[in-house]
Amino acid sequence: MMEEKIERLPNEQQKLAPRLRLFGTTMAVMGGIIGAGIFINPYLVAERLQNCELIVAAWVAGGLIALAGGFIYAELAAHCPVVGGQYAYLRDALHPAVAFVYGWVLLLVIQTGGMAAVAMTFARYFLELTHWPISDSLGAVGALTILTAINCFGVRAGSRVQSLMTLMAIAAIALLEIIAFTSSSRVKISWDPLPEEMWSPRSILTFGAAMTPVLFAYGGWQTTSFLAGEVQDASRILPRALILGVLGVIAVYVSVNLAYLQNLGATGLARTGTPASTVMSNSLGTRGGQLIAAGIAFSAFGFLAQSMLTAPRVYFAMANDGLFFRAVGRVHPRTRAPVVAIILQGGWAIVIALSGTYAQVINYVVAMDSIFFGLTAVCLFVLRRRNPPASFRVPGHPWTTLFFVAAEWLVVVSTFAHDPQRAFIGLGFALLGLPVYYFCR
Repeated sequence: MMEEKIERLPNEQQKLAPRLRLFGTTMAVMGGIIGAGIFINPYLVAERLQNCELIVAAWVAGGLIALAGGFIYAELAAHCPVVGGQYAYLRDALHPAVAFVYGWVLLLVIQTGGMAAVAMTFARYFLELTHWPISDSLGAVGALTILTAINCFGVRAGSRVQSLMTLMAIAAIALLEIIAFTSSSRVKISWDPLPEEMWSPRSILTFGAAMTPVLFAYGGWQTTSFLAGEVQDASRILPRALILGVLGVIAVYVSVNLAYLQNLGATGLARTGTPASTVMSNSLGTRGGQLIAAGIAFSAFGFLAQSMLTAPRVYFAMANDGLFFRAVGRVHPRTRAPVVAIILQGGWAIVIALSGTYAQVINYVVAMDSIFFGLTAVCLFVLRRRNPPASFRVPGHPWTTLFFVAAEWLVVVSTFAHDPQRAFIGLGFALLGLPVYYFCR
């Protein structure tokens, strides 16, 4: 692989304080995954598949893909336990230009666009509960501003808020499942046989398109790798946290989709854009709708807290490599937090939230994310050849790694086939990063 020398800032500006342990890191993994998506996205999957077996299969497949990715990122973290995570893997194994384009797309589209959308979801449900006389956009700006300020106080402050919100979101999902499985309004799930044409190219692309909202809901486990420089004994704790966190989310997501199907059936699930609220309102009336609205608000806020906590470490690492504004690579002398990087991310997310351009980001976010997931998995082949054996090894490598790459790139192909306009918008942002990289260098 072609390598390129990069200029890095002095050591005292590169170091962040290692303060996270296993529980906080595992909560960061789960908080990065469990957002508002699990309360909303299941109807998109049902709308595209219309079959209970296929709906459950999609969520199981998404979990297996996320778990395979968790294994891969766990070994990559053991090879390279430094700030920046995925950015650092791409930089060291492939080329600094590839890493820069990833960080560029993360800042402009993937992270901040997703944060703006989730912030608006939080604001919608929070204002529904409080009846404050402000717009959704202002509510989203308020949430983003508060979390930006909290994370400027350091990784522990941000981690505590994020862990609390994640636990409350899990409690809301547990309440939803208890109500769903014990409700008198349950329906008998129709487990229809799979259609004979299931394995036709058209059906495979349809299943791949249904995986887009699934992987969007599962997305976020990888962002914990950005915190590697702030995890105590990262080469040992980060792999454990990745695997424990992903396994926990698989159990939550599959069970909650069974709860939806138990109460709504495949057809009913496809017809409602708010399945969680529908299930709770059917069982408990208005009070049930308010309870789940609070749960969705907590879940969205927890996801925002995790996003605000993790991604600035990528921009920090880019600045330390001399590929971004040097000020972004500076840390606060007391909190050891990359304050400038945090403010940069929060400010751009606020701009997107106010502009209203975030509403249809899901397809190009997933398309770009999946491209870089596949490329990052390729890094494992390179680092295994270069480095001595790591403390954690991916079980079943190279086959599990190849499965992950193939699955991610199948989603890319399906997304471009299903929604080429938005997928090419994302690709355009990525390609724009190349001339910017050479200019910055």
